[in-house]
Parts: sequence; C-alpha cells; structure tokens
Amino acid sequence: MKYYIIAGEASGDLHGSNLMKGLYSEDPGAEIRFWGGDMMNAVYRPCREGGLVRHYREGAIMGFWEVFTHAGKLLGNIGKCKKDILAWKPDVVILIDYPGFNFKIAEFAHRHGIRTFYYIAPKVWASREGRIRKLKEYVDRLYIIFPFEIPYFREKGVEAVYLGNPLVDSIAASGAMNETRQDFLERNSLQDRPVIAMLAGSRKGEISTMMPVLTEFAARMRRLPEYRDYQFLIAGAPARNMEDYARYLKGSYEETGVKVLFGETRSIIRHAEAAVVNSGTASLETVLLGTPQVVGYIGSKLTIMIARHLIKVKYISLGNLIIDRLAFKELIQDDCSAGNLVDEVRALIENKAYRSKMLDEYACIREALGNAGASAAVAADMVANLEND
Repeated sequence: MKYYIIAGEASGDLHGSNLMKGLYSEDPGAEIRFWGGDMMNAVYRPCREGGLVRHYREGAIMGFWEVFTHAGKLLGNIGKCKKDILAWKPDVVILIDYPGFNFKIAEFAHRHGIRTFYYIAPKVWASREGRIRKLKEYVDRLYIIFPFEIPYFREKGVEAVYLGNPLVDSIAASGAMNETRQDFLERNSLQDRPVIAMLAGSRKGEISTMMPVLTEFAARMRRLPEYRDYQFLIAGAPARNMEDYARYLKGSYEETGVKVLFGETRSIIRHAEAAVVNSGTASLETVLLGTPQVVGYIGSKLTIMIARHLIKVKYISLGNLIIDRLAFKELIQDDCSAGNLVDEVRALIENKAYRSKMLDEYACIREALGNAGASAAVAADMVANLEND
C-alpha cells in the first residue's frame, strides 16, 4: 500500500520514523512518501516516487504570532502538499501532530475520498477545542499517546485508539541507554567533570529567546566555587547548525564551560546531573531518561497573551500533565530568568530529598505511560484497518 505521512517538526520526525519501521514490518511492500526530517529519511526504503518531499526545518512554526507572521509561507506549503497528494494517489494520508498544517490536509484528503489517519492527536484538550468537530468530520481513525486523553476524547464523542506512548520504545532502544558515561565523554572529547544539560528548543525562535538566558545561567553557575568545574552542554537540535547557536556564545569552551553538541541530545541528558529543558517532547524524554529537570519557556509577548486566554491546562509540560501535578518546575516568560534557573538547578543537585521526590514522580509518569511496543502496535492497527476497509 501507499502511505503519505506528514510530520512538521522534530518530535513528529522522531515518531514518524518509528511508525515507518512498524509499517515496513507489517507491510513489507509499503511505499512511503513523506514530509518529515532526517530520522524518517534514515528509515525510508527507496521506492518509485516515494521519499522525502520537504524537510520540516523549511517550515516549522510555533506560536500564535509566529504562525500569523509566516502565514504566506504556510499556505504555500499547504498548496504544494495538496497537489503532491493528488499526484501520488496514496491509499492513506497519515498526519502526525502539527495541527495548523495538518487539519487543512485532513479536510482536503477527506473531500477527495482519501483515507485519513491522525497519529498523535492535536492538543485540543489544551486549546481550540472547536477543532474536535474537524476530527470527527475529516479523520477516519485517531491515535492518541497519552493516557489522560482516553477519557477526554470519550467524553467528547470521539473514538480514539490508545496503544501506548512511542517515546517509551524510542528511549529504551536509544544508544544513550546502552552506553557508559565514559563512552559518552570519550566520543565527545569531554573531560570527566559533572554535566548540566541545556536544551534551547528546536526552532530558531525558541533558540533566540532561550540561548541568552541559558548562557547567562551557565556563567552565574560557574562563578560559584562548587560549580566552577561543571560542563554546560547545549544539545544542538536536529536540522539546526552551529550558526544558530554561535552568536550567543560568549567565549570558548575552555573559558565558559559551555559547549554545543549535535546528535547527542539523549546522551547529554542521561549523563547530566540536571537539565534545563525548553518544554515539549524533550521534557518527557528527560523524565524517561531519569534526569532531574526544570522546564523553561519564553515566547513572544503576543503569543503568551493569546495563550493565557485560550489555553485551558494547568501545566505546559507533558510529564506534569500526565500525572496532573507538578513533578518538576515550569518557569515561563519573566520567571524563566538566569537567577531562577540557578536557584532551581542548585536545588536539584544539592537538595537530596527534593531530587529524590522528583525521581519518585518520574516513576509515576513512566507507569502511567504503559508498556513498550506502541509504534509497532499503531502500525499493525493501521495496516489491518486499511486491509479490512
């Protein structure tokens, strides 16, 4: 069968790659054409007219104001995607999160009689609940990845399928979980000194707001005698390059203790004493990797103003949402300052009881997510559903 998959950002690329593995396993003759990234491209098996159409780095946009200012580019990509789908004539279109783009494609595919699956439901429980009508009208099968979504969608009259969370599989199979700290240090020419992980986000806008705060945070920490020898490792995001970070660095690694590493995100987190994480999928990955964290987020003023009127959830981090309580702190906007990050990271490292309580909460989050095998189970369900149609 022919599968057309659309993922619009780094987390979608990750989940899309694992889904593709499952589809190839269940349907050895699968032909896949996709919008995604390097991870999906690494899994792709060449077929006639299949493969990567457009990389997510060319269009990843987040935030109400950011979407508005890039509307022309977004609409142009939607138009190109529609034409490409019609030309390729897939058996199914599989949409992965990225609702601003993918709802337009869902409506289009439905009107042209193309089966439409939505994998990783849009976060309608957080904002824009009116989109539920579109899910009912345009999507043939909805796959969810968080246990708290089960009762939510049931109450809204949406039939949703929960088969576990794909991050559980992804982390378990990660090289970071199967290496020693010494392996990590030697591979990256690092000294055997404590590490603090810093994740500035995957989009240019996130990097531009978080990097100044993170570099100032690292500088303040290094001025404290007990943290003078710490290494502050920035996890370079997929599809970004050194130029995206270099302008914010205030000296050499030897001078500042700050270093950017690419392709090492999970290893940086796993081998760190603590992590400062720009929210999103990375904060849940940090839970599964077992490293105490603080989440920091800074958006445009207009985006935050709109969000405060529209967003209905208590927390911005998936781990906190899953157990419906604050397992780890969330510092948002003005609260996300270098000084506040210093205070929180010091507490994570120095206060053993505080650290232990957070790790206990991590265990509750992992238990709620369920067992491994989600990606394969979703792929099997998709193939079976198409074959029985």
